[in-house]
Amino acid sequence: MTRTATELLETTTAKLAPDPQANPLVPLIARGEASRDTLATLALEQHWVIPADRRAFLHLAGRGTEEPEAAAFFEMLADGEALAGERLQPFAAACGIDEARTSAYEPLPGCQAYPSYVAWLALNASPTDAVLAITANFSAWGGYCAKIAQALRVHYGFQDESCAFFDFFAQPAPELDERATAAVQAGLDAGFLDEEQAQGYGRLLQSYEALFWSTLLQLA
Repeated sequence: MTRTATELLETTTAKLAPDPQANPLVPLIARGEASRDTLATLALEQHWVIPADRRAFLHLAGRGTEEPEAAAFFEMLADGEALAGERLQPFAAACGIDEARTSAYEPLPGCQAYPSYVAWLALNASPTDAVLAITANFSAWGGYCAKIAQALRVHYGFQDESCAFFDFFAQPAPELDERATAAVQAGLDAGFLDEEQAQGYGRLLQSYEALFWSTLLQLA
């Protein structure tokens, strides 16, 4: 039986779901046991990640002239990264980070492996294959952000504005889901979606995301 895009996205997301034990830092934050210095480093690393991912998504959108559904997906992702960047500053300020510290900060290799690989996908993966890989990865990220947003309020005394960065990624995004489904369906219908390749990309994304959190854990 021919699978639909919805079925493929669901099975791929389930297949690539990280082991619950793969990210020990988020539970530490959820219990209020991570240091504020760790939260500050998280903010500083995201200061590098967000603009890098936005440029990668714009590049993927630009490459999608023959895959317009994928291009529309990445255009929306790029817009989302711009909004997330605006919400990052209040979180950084609540962590005690000023402009001088941001400018002087040297990012950690283990945290920047993820956006580096997203940039690799922007150059080398077909846009539709990248849609499948990235969408599967986002499910775990959204769950992490929901737990962090709650913990910041409960255990660290952060106000809503300072939690908005994580709230943004934690909330459902039905229109983005619709664009992902349309892109994957178009790839299935045209026969140019390489499921095995896309899932390989997704596995690497999950590994690099785990490396991001394990790198921060060393500072906790």
